[in-house]
Amino acid sequence: MVATASRFDRLQASIEPFLRFFNSPGWSRANEPGIANFAVGNPQEMPLPGFVAAITKAIQPHDKDWFAYKLSEPNSRAVVAKTLRRRTGLDWDERDVFMTNGGFGAIAVTIRALIEPGDEVVFLSPPWFFYELLILAADGVPVRVRLSPPAFDLDLAAIEAAITSRTRIVLLNTPNNPSGRVYPVEAMRALADLLERASSRLGRPIHLLSDEPYNRIVFDGRSFHSPAEVYPNTVVTYSYGKTLLTPGMRLGYIAIPPTMPDRDHIRERIFLTQIATGFAFPNADLQHAIEDLETLSIDIGALERRRDRLVSALREIGYETTLPEGTFYVMAKAPVADDEAFSRTLADNGVLVLPGSVVEVPGWFRISLTASDEMVGRGMPGFAAALEAARESARG
Repeated sequence: MVATASRFDRLQASIEPFLRFFNSPGWSRANEPGIANFAVGNPQEMPLPGFVAAITKAIQPHDKDWFAYKLSEPNSRAVVAKTLRRRTGLDWDERDVFMTNGGFGAIAVTIRALIEPGDEVVFLSPPWFFYELLILAADGVPVRVRLSPPAFDLDLAAIEAAITSRTRIVLLNTPNNPSGRVYPVEAMRALADLLERASSRLGRPIHLLSDEPYNRIVFDGRSFHSPAEVYPNTVVTYSYGKTLLTPGMRLGYIAIPPTMPDRDHIRERIFLTQIATGFAFPNADLQHAIEDLETLSIDIGALERRRDRLVSALREIGYETTLPEGTFYVMAKAPVADDEAFSRTLADNGVLVLPGSVVEVPGWFRISLTASDEMVGRGMPGFAAALEAARESARG
């Protein structure tokens, strides 16, 4: 009799490369003086003064219930609905906005609300490293569609081939972490047509979960378009932690477009799932501050200039890289097949990056643009030295 892996073992296996990296000697050096840390999307500079001011104002109680239990507060829902109307042109209903404890909570709740045990969730690889974990945690079946580097184009034929009678969700992340791709509205329309055909064939809707935490971080004058603009059965998830570069302040939302049929039923499922997922609502102070937070953003122009400087320098040294259209991330090809080994070589030269195996792109590594400009300058000799060491080793 073959032993079946326990639920815990399956969850752990889904993020084994993540755990391996963050338990590695390299990551333990993250806060050492002189380290250029490009590994994750954490801030490397002080927070926005406007963010600090907004939280300081919001923490002052106005009444006895200021810090009482909070659900999705009416003012928070109204602020989000107003923003969504402006950004998409759709007439979003405040009742279709659900405030969550970050984008992580929003995705977890949405998957649990929309699937039953054994249902399939199609997601694109390279993914955010917790998608598979969250699908498994909801007793779903993860179905991976791999996209090819360095373009990471949306492969509609592969997505269609992955859809079966058990498919309930297709999960799309645009702007995409880690590839930096911002899929245009024409691609969204083609995906919508595909899902409409598949839904009609199956006799029930396939929901598109649109994970959009980077939808305000786009470069080169691009416009972001949500698939909710073209596909009614879309559920949008968002996190404020990216635009504000405050990932530890857990504020996000789930939103259902006004075009979705049977919204009343989906509303009920999401609300109940938020409670069952451990009261997955944001803290009171963050909801009190949301009107001010909506007006704030990190400097996207500065991020774009850092992208250009870093990509240009890496290519001049001899690396193959992507040129991201949005997000925080640049992907670079390692000069050896073992991206984890090369990441250790970089760490030995004072540079921390995320091995590509963590985001299912073996042979590559991910660089975060949230590193400071000073780190970019300081890190280039380390990138050069690691590449030369790899070349020397190959020459024997």
